[in-house]
This record gives sequence, structure tokens and C-alpha cells, in this order.
Amino acid sequence: MAHASVAISGNLTHDLEMRYTQNGKPMATTSVAVTRKWEDKEQTSYFDVVIWGPMAENASASLHKGDAVVIDGRLEQRSWDAPDGSKRYKVEVVATAIGPSLQWNTAQVVRSERTSTPRQAPAQPVAADDYF
Repeated sequence: MAHASVAISGNLTHDLEMRYTQNGKPMATTSVAVTRKWEDKEQTSYFDVVIWGPMAENASASLHKGDAVVIDGRLEQRSWDAPDGSKRYKVEVVATAIGPSLQWNTAQVVRSERTSTPRQAPAQPVAADDYF
């Protein structure tokens, strides 16, 4: 199955927001500001990012507002009904890989322990179909 692959590098606009599905699957959301500069001009675009699974927990523990990041992912569109009855649409980057940008920074990698069972979900459950 084909999908729209995308790679972006920019700065996190806020700390990652961790949530868990009703089945305990970790999910994090954030947004990335990507600034393009040429001559004496500048343009900033903002992209919403969704991160699933252990990568969401690792990213949430490692990355913070303002950090320069590099993200590989795919574009996905979701839709929902707004309170006024209209149909709303949103395109998001679903991350397949995320990490700190090392262009102007250094990082120390610490391997996390792999687990085969889902972690216990804390307070903020979210339905998976809210994101698909």
C-alpha cells in the first residue's frame, strides 16, 4: 500500500502531550515549526505530529519545547464532525522515526528496555478512532 512519505526538520512548538488509548497503547502529539529562509525573507509552516507506541513514550521523555528535531513519517488525513454539524479535515504527520537534530546540538543516546506487554495506561485515555 502506498503512502505519502515526508521528512521534516524544525523546532517543537510545545512539549509532547502523552495519552493512552483505552487498550493502553501510548500516543503523543506535538507540532513542529519549520522555517524556510531565503535572501532577506522568511516563512514558517507548522505541522501537527502524531507518535505511537514506545517511540511516543521515548520522545516524550527526551524532547521538549524548542528542541530541534528531525521526523520521518507519513501524511494521514482524518475527519470529524464539528459541533455545528460541518465536516472538518486535518492532515497530520504520523511519525515513523523522530530524534533530535544534531546540526546545532549534541545528544546522548540511552537505550530503553524493550517490553513485550503494553504499559499500564495513566489517566488520559484517548480512543484510537479519534485519530483515524
